[in-house]
Amino acid sequence: MMERGIKKTPGCSLMELNGNVYEFVAGDQSHPQSKEIYAKLENMMQGLIKAGYSPDTSEVFLDLGEEDKKTALYQHSEKLAIAYALISSGPGVTIRIVKNLRMCVDCHHMAKLVSQAYNRELIVKDKTRFHHFRHGSCSCKSYANFDPHSNHRN
Repeated sequence: MMERGIKKTPGCSLMELNGNVYEFVAGDQSHPQSKEIYAKLENMMQGLIKAGYSPDTSEVFLDLGEEDKKTALYQHSEKLAIAYALISSGPGVTIRIVKNLRMCVDCHHMAKLVSQAYNRELIVKDKTRFHHFRHGSCSCKSYANFDPHSNHRN
């Protein structure tokens, strides 16, 4: 794609917390609390793996090995936003995120697990719909199991 001059839109998630708006871009480490965010993300993902989460790399179309695909998944913008919200807000506070692209299947599954494991409501407005995650399920009922051919890269 790059050789043909086609650029991929980077995944971006916005969230408001305590009157401030924060922007997270997939793989970005420029946030002042980047180290804490990535540490929380690592801790969160390890806990979810122990609870049965398995990364779904089926939608990672990059020419990478399986472990590198998992690393790319872990750095999606909504995962960074969720990790930041967990370290920056009190228990029970609803996490609200707006994305410029559609959530991938892996992030959707992870958000369901986070809502259950951390007893949090997550509301994510992506490019096509609202997702309200609560108690391990989503209001979209995993709409059409997410069309794998749609444009929803993070």
